[in-house]
Amino acid sequence: MTMKRTLMFLLILLSAALSFAQSSREVSWDSKSLIIGGKRVIPVMGEVHYSRIPADEWQTEVRKMKEGGVTIIATYVFWNHIEEEEGIFRWDGQRNLRRFLEICKQEDIPVVLRLGPFCHGEVRNGGIPDWAFRIKNKEGKNISLRSQDPLFLNIVERLYRQIFTQVQGLQWKDGGPVIAAQFDNEFRGKGEYLMDLKKIATNIGFDLPFYTRTGWPELRTPVPFGEMLPLYGDYADGFWEKSTKETAGNYYKAFNFKAFRSSTAIGTDLLGQQQEKISKGDEQYPFFTCELGGGMATAYHRRPFIYPEDAYSMAVVKLGSGSNLLGYYMYHGGTNPVGKLNTLNECQTSPGTANNDLPVCTYDFQAPLGEFGQAYPQYFMLRKLHLFLQDWGETLAPMDSSFPSPQELEKGEDKLLRWSCRSDGNRAFIFINNYERLQNLSEKKSVVLEACGVKFPKITVPAGTVCVFPVNIDGIRFATAQLIAKRDGKIYMEQIKGIPTTISLEDGKVLKNVKAAGVDKPVYKNIYLLDSQAAERLFLSPTDEGKKLGEVAFRKIQQPGMQRTISMGKAKVAEAPTDADFDHAAVYDIEIPEQRDALMAINYRGDVARLYADGTLVADNFYYGRPFFFALWRLPRDCKSLQLKILPIQSGMPVYLPREAEAAEGETVRGIDLLTR
Repeated sequence: MTMKRTLMFLLILLSAALSFAQSSREVSWDSKSLIIGGKRVIPVMGEVHYSRIPADEWQTEVRKMKEGGVTIIATYVFWNHIEEEEGIFRWDGQRNLRRFLEICKQEDIPVVLRLGPFCHGEVRNGGIPDWAFRIKNKEGKNISLRSQDPLFLNIVERLYRQIFTQVQGLQWKDGGPVIAAQFDNEFRGKGEYLMDLKKIATNIGFDLPFYTRTGWPELRTPVPFGEMLPLYGDYADGFWEKSTKETAGNYYKAFNFKAFRSSTAIGTDLLGQQQEKISKGDEQYPFFTCELGGGMATAYHRRPFIYPEDAYSMAVVKLGSGSNLLGYYMYHGGTNPVGKLNTLNECQTSPGTANNDLPVCTYDFQAPLGEFGQAYPQYFMLRKLHLFLQDWGETLAPMDSSFPSPQELEKGEDKLLRWSCRSDGNRAFIFINNYERLQNLSEKKSVVLEACGVKFPKITVPAGTVCVFPVNIDGIRFATAQLIAKRDGKIYMEQIKGIPTTISLEDGKVLKNVKAAGVDKPVYKNIYLLDSQAAERLFLSPTDEGKKLGEVAFRKIQQPGMQRTISMGKAKVAEAPTDADFDHAAVYDIEIPEQRDALMAINYRGDVARLYADGTLVADNFYYGRPFFFALWRLPRDCKSLQLKILPIQSGMPVYLPREAEAAEGETVRGIDLLTR
């Protein structure tokens, strides 16, 4: 072959390779789902806030998210994290968005940027800097925030231009990770405002496969069809509820299969009572979520304790109701960065979003991955569902939902089994949810399930059961076991506790009362049956994460002094303590362990606890029954002292403490454990 022909051949190969690479990144959508590279997908989107995590931990944490089955990362760009002082933009350290995006590119995971200008995210003023509230127009009137006020749109344009300097060259079309952007958050006004934000962004140079907005609450006027995909959410409980009663609000609706996509429970402190309505035309979009509660933050006045079953049940219910993108808020917790002018937590005394007092530092959120990357049980529980979506998402995505059980139930209603079916007429998945947060639903006897002409044998569904059964999928006529993964010709299934496993195959073979045999021994040909623990950890390497290394020494050096008066703030909920209140706290000296690459778990009882390193606040915790965690690897190397300050619980506090918390007056530290990272 001559040199010229060789070069031509290589150019043809290169052109073909580039064409394939481009086609594999083509992104479109229809009324059913996202289509990437010509294939229908059901992504798993996990929210993590890059500016709430130290930059040297980003790569490790992104990898953990991917191992949990996350296929898209969502992150807010908090305006006051980067422009706390007017005109001074900070992109250094953990505020370095470009570096975070470069890591996501290295890890081959797409990113949705939630640009604001208003984000909320339990950040001071919802992310809008304090200085923006002081801007006056020519008539001396305050600027109209989150509106089409030209003054406001001008400063938003400056913000978006700055963000674009971080994004340029890293958009999807450039081979980068940024696949989409969201404008503002939980906006209920005119759609024209959102369109103005999009116009500003696209004029600057944002050019992305799609754009999004939160689909709640209903907009006053719509945005033109196709301009922004509405994304929805649901939570098991809300710190924002003003009530201090258990199960306040209508969060119970998140545990029932229904055609209605949205929630009327999100952000009731800001949005008030909402009707079950979505903006006209939104039902023509695919059903996606961006805020399915992976956990919940704790406010001073309301401190929900979230169970792993809460998150798992809601995810299965959303899939069974037709959702084709599971987006969790939060999937990974974090720590607020240190502000120069103010603390950056939401609080009642700030100019905006002043409805709740949140901790100064912690934003753990009880998420699948906590503040320091520690895995909570729902990380593993949700993971098996995410593996299923990776391997059968293309099959599930075009299937329509039907609802054999009632779509409208009262809280705790327990007469019938809650289930739904998604089917294309020949194949189906049956979704079962016999769980509702704090309601103890009973077992359901003599249940008969049917889909696509296939009738299951009668089963008893135990209390708390949440699962998915296949019908006419990959040679399986039906099974009372859950599909987990399909790799190398092997099909992995989970045995559902309390339900005898029957696997009826299309070749006529019926396996009855099958027992889990693990990943090494098939129960029939290429079918492997796992117990729940094995299913949750399928394909994961063994780890010692969370293993106890020992105990940390501590001693009490000051008894609590005068009790503070708990006042009601301007939002008419209890106010969190001030810095000065901790002058009267109980004080403990903590011996700094030699093992710094470890997690410290403080088992205490009290109202609020704060941890100080050489006199500087580094962590805090509103007591709600779980340990107070801190990552010792984040301590300065020359740190010489650690002090824990605890304010005691008071009798009759206007605070919701969950049943897992001990509400007795006083405070105590039972022990401090050292855990592997």
